[in-house]
Amino acid sequence: MKKLLLLEDDTVLAETLGELLRGEGFEVTHTTNGEEALEATYKQRFDLLLFDVNVAYINGFELLKSLRESGDATPTIFITALTNIDSLSYGFEVGADDYIKKPFDFDELLVRIQALLRKSYKTYKDSITLNEFSFVIDKDELYKNGEFISLAPSELKITKLFFQNLDKTLQKEVILEYLGDGKEMSEGALRVHINKLRKIGLPITTIKGIGYRLGKS
Repeated sequence: MKKLLLLEDDTVLAETLGELLRGEGFEVTHTTNGEEALEATYKQRFDLLLFDVNVAYINGFELLKSLRESGDATPTIFITALTNIDSLSYGFEVGADDYIKKPFDFDELLVRIQALLRKSYKTYKDSITLNEFSFVIDKDELYKNGEFISLAPSELKITKLFFQNLDKTLQKEVILEYLGDGKEMSEGALRVHINKLRKIGLPITTIKGIGYRLGKS
């Protein structure tokens, strides 16, 4: 299930969006001001950020600028009533991936969200294929020869990270940080998860002294 952080201080709009997005299978965390949203990013990782701009304490622009400067590259869409070109330009300058103006059609927003999620996997397709495996991006589901593979939450998180970085070596520290989501994780626990994924056939290579890589066998 994709995790989405919604920053919106309009209660009615936020409730409507939350209900519609949950209906599409998203796990939605709603915040009403910039400080709440910033704190939420400390507590967990999100697959996508959906930010209003004119909110209390830290506006959406400054919040995203701060996140980008800290190395957070989570795909982000601004939803705002601002229409002038200077605001639009600044939104992209601070790191926005997309921009949708209020009022907007939910179906259009959903199309933009799905496109950004695919882009984060470096593809414009709905799924990524590796040998006999297929990872469905929108659903976070792994298939082998067309058969669904049930994964424990930790194994699914690692699988997502590998498919986002096919044929790239991932340092152990990067995987542990992603897996722990703010909590301490041990290398021993990581090895257990990697071995479980290898047992289902995923071609994961150990790069001695560095980490692991998922690539074609």
